[in-house]
Amino acid sequence: MNERTMMAGPIDPDFRQRGATRRAALGLILGTPLLGACAGVQNALTSNGSQQAASGPQQQPQSVGTGQVKVGLILPLSAAGNAGVAAQSMKNAAEMALAEFQNPNLQLLIKDDAGNAQGAQQGAQQALDEGAEVILGPLFAASVPAAAQLTRARGVPMIAFSTDSSVAGRGVYLLSFLPESDVTRIIDYASGTGKRSFAALLPENAYGNVVEAAFKQEVSRKGGRVVAFEKYGADRSRAVRNVAQALGSADALFLADDGDAVVGVAEALTAAGANLKRVQLLGTGLWDSPRVFASAAMQGGLYAAPDPAGFRAFSGRYSAKYGQQPVRTATLAYDAVALVAALARTQGAQKFSPEVLTNPSGFAGIDGLFRFRADGTNQRGLAVMKVASGGGQPVAGSPKSFGA
Repeated sequence: MNERTMMAGPIDPDFRQRGATRRAALGLILGTPLLGACAGVQNALTSNGSQQAASGPQQQPQSVGTGQVKVGLILPLSAAGNAGVAAQSMKNAAEMALAEFQNPNLQLLIKDDAGNAQGAQQGAQQALDEGAEVILGPLFAASVPAAAQLTRARGVPMIAFSTDSSVAGRGVYLLSFLPESDVTRIIDYASGTGKRSFAALLPENAYGNVVEAAFKQEVSRKGGRVVAFEKYGADRSRAVRNVAQALGSADALFLADDGDAVVGVAEALTAAGANLKRVQLLGTGLWDSPRVFASAAMQGGLYAAPDPAGFRAFSGRYSAKYGQQPVRTATLAYDAVALVAALARTQGAQKFSPEVLTNPSGFAGIDGLFRFRADGTNQRGLAVMKVASGGGQPVAGSPKSFGA
C-alpha cells in the first residue's frame, strides 16, 4: 500500500516509511480518490450497551507517546468476559499503530470506562480536561451518547467503535463494521449479476431490524423486487415454511445471521423442501465463520466482508509483537490511531474538522477503504466472498476508490 497523504495530492516525502510495517501504518492515508466474523464479534459486544457483570477493578489512566496532539482513547478495559478481552486487544493495536507510524506527534490518553456509560463519561471528562483534541471510543452503544454530551459541549469530535448507527451524528463518527455496508455491497453485487427477485429470512432482533431496512432500501434502489420476506424468533418454523414455498419466484435469498444460526436456517429451509441450489444465497460479514464454511447447504453462497488479506497481515505483526492473536475488532483501534496521526501531521489547525473527517475520497485502513458520512455513519469498500469448504474465497475485490 502506497504511503500517501490523506487528501488527493502529491506524496509527502516526510511520510516515507521503512519496511512493511511502516507502509501498513501509513497505508491508512490515500491520495487518489480513496479506510464477518468482524461484524459478529463487534455486534455481540456493542449491541448490549453495557457489560455490567463481574467486571474487574477499574484500570488506572495511562499515557502513551510524547507528541503535542493529545488523543483520548476510551475502552472497557476492566469489563467482564469478552468485552475486556476485546478492549485489551484494541488497546494493544492502538499502541502498535503509534509505534509503526514514523515520529507521530500524538499522545494517547487511555481511559478505562469499565463497560458502562458512567465510566465513559468520566473517561471523556478526564481526557478533555487533559487537553484531548479528539476522542477515540467508546465501544458500547450506550456509552457513546454519555461521553458525547461532554465532547459536543467542548466542540471535540469523537470517533466511536459502536455498530449502532443511531448514536452517530453531531460530531460523533462511527469507525466500525456497520451492517448496512454489508447489505448494500452484497445486494449491489447480486443486482449487477442479474438478480432481480429477492427473498429474505432474517432474525427478529436489533441486527435483523437494521439489515431489513437496508435490504429493502437497496433492493428498491437497484430496481429489484422482494418476492418473500419473513423474520423469525425462537420458533422459526412458520417463517421457514413461508419462504420455502415462495422460493420458486426468487433468484436470490438473503440470510443474515451468525454462523451457527444461519446454518440452522439453511438446513431448516432444505428440510422444508427448498432447493437452495437454484437460488443465489446472499449474506453479510456474519457468515465469515468455520461453521458456515463447513456447511454443505451454504456452499457457493456470497457475502460481503473486508478483504481478509489486510487482517492477515495485521494479525501476523500483532502476534509477533504481543505473542497472541488479536480480536477481529482490533483493527478499528489501529486504524483510528493511524488516521488521527496522519491528520495531525498533514491537516494543520483543521485536522479534526468535519470537512477533513468527512472527506468524500475517504481513507484506507487495515480493512480497506472507509469514509465518514456527514451523519456520522461510515461507508466501507468491501469485498464479495464466496463460501467454500476451505474458507471464504474472494470473487470481487474491494474497491480502490469511492465513486462520486
